[in-house]
Amino acid sequence: MFYDNRQFYIDGQWVDPVAPKEFEVVNPATETVAGVISMGGPADVDRAVAAARRAFDDYSRTSPADRLALLERVLLAYQAHYDEIARAISVEMGAPINLAKGSQTRIGVGHISAMIEVLKTFEFEEIRGGTRLVQEPVGVCALITPWNWPMNQVAAKVVPALAAGCTMVLKPSEYSPFSAMLWARVMHEAGVPAGVFNLINGDGPNVGAPLAAHRDIDMVSFTGSTRAGTEVARSAAATVKRVHQELGGKSPNILLEDADFERAVRHSLLHVMQNSGQSCNAPTRMLVPAGKLAEVEAIAKRVAQTAVVVGDPASDKTTVGPVVSKLQFERVEGYIQKGIAEGARLVVGGLGRPEGLAKGYFVKPTIFSDVRNDMTVAREEIFGPVLCILPYHGEEEAIRIANDTPYGLAAYVWSQDNARARRVGSRIRAGQVALNGASGDMKTPFGGFKMSGNGREYGEFGLRDFLEVKAVIGVDAA
Repeated sequence: MFYDNRQFYIDGQWVDPVAPKEFEVVNPATETVAGVISMGGPADVDRAVAAARRAFDDYSRTSPADRLALLERVLLAYQAHYDEIARAISVEMGAPINLAKGSQTRIGVGHISAMIEVLKTFEFEEIRGGTRLVQEPVGVCALITPWNWPMNQVAAKVVPALAAGCTMVLKPSEYSPFSAMLWARVMHEAGVPAGVFNLINGDGPNVGAPLAAHRDIDMVSFTGSTRAGTEVARSAAATVKRVHQELGGKSPNILLEDADFERAVRHSLLHVMQNSGQSCNAPTRMLVPAGKLAEVEAIAKRVAQTAVVVGDPASDKTTVGPVVSKLQFERVEGYIQKGIAEGARLVVGGLGRPEGLAKGYFVKPTIFSDVRNDMTVAREEIFGPVLCILPYHGEEEAIRIANDTPYGLAAYVWSQDNARARRVGSRIRAGQVALNGASGDMKTPFGGFKMSGNGREYGEFGLRDFLEVKAVIGVDAA
């Protein structure tokens, strides 16, 4: 299928861009053109923002019950397009079809369903003493999303914005636009009022920056690299708008001496390799007791060679597809080269495509051991199927290494002593700490400390980030 998505969705209609400029979207598994989109510019931004601004007054005054009914229609429309969205994700960013039909698309259902439950009981007003506290929508929002988990990031922003009563302009990544265009169809079919949801494609300099700087935008919600996030914040600063950011990560994964190493290593390695390593919360720094290093290496090597299958995303046997683009392939290969040059020891993988794959942006699943925390591969987010194993001596050193990072998105701790796992986890500076392979749900807050961003997404926490608090003081407050 060839995707022809040259129009934008503005004010409830599919419209041509002001100054058409085509962009070819490449299927990373085949290196062939999968479709074409138009790249927007400042004039398109102005048009979309104006539509959102016009729609805000009416939509912001809708009742929670009205917005709940709207989300229920969105859920039905999304489910009707489920398989179509999954196929688009697999084509645009190379996700294996089982992953695309599973977590990648299912997570959209999860976000909508979770927000429906939140909205049923959320209190938009409360009385404290002689003051009525009212939660009101923050305003017109710019939503800028990346390519790695397309429906997760789109739903995690659009859904709470709708629930809060905000209007919005979405700019998805130009590398994963097809699923976002299908999302726009979902919005239209669900009866989202004209101007409430708008979508324009484009890149950071020509669409992202004008959105962030726009005087009629009240909030920017951005997910992407820390480098790009700082640019968004800089663009937004002049108008003092709210900036919500979910940025990079280099998550520590502490395996304590009493951990179940077979379970911990297998679970952790497969987590790193999922989505070709392109997950900001991947446990890419595995900290292991020095005396257990050989055992951990052996388990990791065996799992990588038997349970990780790189290949055609269309095959249901494939667990790891390509990285998203030639640029990302070259970036990941550069990190692997740097790891070798800096003295990290290869356990499996290395440079070049996996055997039998002459085309596509496929990276060998790679494991480095004897990694020091000052090496580039331990400091910077690689965003590819690369695991670093770092030995440590004692619990205190493990905690110190875990926190010795500019990031603070996620962390992981393994111990058969639950109290010990909790104690160690409590000392790690990260927005989310998972103990012994546990996972949260769609209401678990997601976001980071330090250079991993600010604000939280998912469930009630995500809804609150799209609300302002108004204090009404007066005779009728109580």
